[in-house]
Order: sequence, then C-alpha cells, then structure tokens
Amino acid sequence: MQRIRLRYTKRGRLRFTSHRDFQRAFERALRRAEVPMAYSAGFTPHPKVSYANAAPTGTGSEAEYLEIALTDARDPGKLRVLLDESMPAGLDIIDAVEARTSGLADRLTASVWEMRLDGVSPEDARRAVDAFTAAETVEVQRKAKNGMRTFDARGAVASLEAHSARSEAHGPQADRPTDQACAILRLVVRHVTPAVRPDDVLSGLRAVADLAPPVPAAVTRLAQGLFDEETGTVTDPLAPDREAAAPSPEVSGDTAAAAAKALA
Repeated sequence: MQRIRLRYTKRGRLRFTSHRDFQRAFERALRRAEVPMAYSAGFTPHPKVSYANAAPTGTGSEAEYLEIALTDARDPGKLRVLLDESMPAGLDIIDAVEARTSGLADRLTASVWEMRLDGVSPEDARRAVDAFTAAETVEVQRKAKNGMRTFDARGAVASLEAHSARSEAHGPQADRPTDQACAILRLVVRHVTPAVRPDDVLSGLRAVADLAPPVPAAVTRLAQGLFDEETGTVTDPLAPDREAAAPSPEVSGDTAAAAAKALA
C-alpha cells in the first residue's frame, strides 16, 4: 500500500467551503481521476483519506494537508496534476509527496496567518499589536458546546506584526485586494489546547486596545508546520518525506549509472 501526502488551498470564495464540502469534492475528484484508492473495511467502506488540522470555514488557506492510501503505486507528481484538474478552481492541489515518514499531524504544531483589516489604519494596528504583545495574558471568550469558555489568547501567539497594505504586492492569498490603505497583521500561532484562532486574537486586540475593524477581517493561512523555537519560523511538514526520498549523497550520479549498467 502506498501513501501520498497532498497540500491543497482554499482561495477566493472557496474559503467559505466547509470541511465536509471539501471532503465531498475531493472524493469526487478521486473517482474522476480513477485513483486506485484503498478502502476501509465494514458495511460502509470509504476511501482511506486522513485530514490534518483543517482551517475554519470562512478562512482562506495556502497550506492544508491530507494523506491518501493507494492499492497501486502512482507517481506523486502525475497524481497531483490529475487531482488538481478534477477539483474546482480555488481548491487547488499544489504539492504531493510519497509518505516515507510517520507523524504528519505531529509536525503541524503552528500556523502562519495573515489578516487584512479594511478600514483600520496601520498606525492603530501597530498600537494594538504593541499592547497585545506587552501583555502577559489576554483573556477572551468563545462560545462552546457547553456555553461560553474563557481562555488566554496571548500565550499561543509566537509573533504578531502589523504592516501597511500599500507597501506590499497583493499575492494570491489576498481575498479582497484593494487600492485603499488597510492594515495587515501577520502572526504565528502555536497549535495548543484549547485552540487559539485568528478571530480569538482579534478579540484580544479589541480587549486590550479597543481595536474593532468596521468589516470582518479577511483571514488566510499562509503556512503550517513544525515551529522552530530558535528561529521563530514554521517549517515545511513535507520536507522530511522529500529528504527521505532523495538519493544518498554518498552515491554520485556517475556511480549510480555505472551500477545500473553493470546490472543490465
């Protein structure tokens, strides 16, 4: 059985796609692409697909991950193209590697987020960010199944910065590109329990600095992976699989060619 790990996006209006909607679209793509899927046992077999830490509905993402199990081996690059062609535009399959290591979910320990705050000046955003980062704790509330829950939104935030939209080019992650000035927040959030989401950080900014955007923020996850404490960066979770698949540096191309010729 072969396992393939995929990275996909939620762009533009497709950021409003729920996780269940994505599952249905992806399973249809598997059938269209005639992927030799492995299925679970039991009375209602279903494709063996493992999803890891999906982004909340309403947020865009450049870094969602899943893993599929195949009964027959396939080239990851070719499989990626077939699946991407079978998915709606905006739900794009942008990377694929063969799983050669364990624990993909364990390597998703932090996310890099971008929040566009239309109607908020960069100066006001910077003042709010300074107040938030200077605080030891920032308590916020969120409605849960058992009622309102209070928790600290500050401890999970590894870094938080405010930028001006005018000084930055609009990339594919910009859901609402505009020529008007607005504040952009870039933050790195550790995956903790209870989970701290970008909207929780916005609630914290409102609590400590009365920052309240006049319209909902456009939120995009730019990356997720293993958090490097020394550099404060988030690393590519698929890198260990690529490294495991790479040929040993001790074997040069000429040596490998000579060995293949000797076996012919």
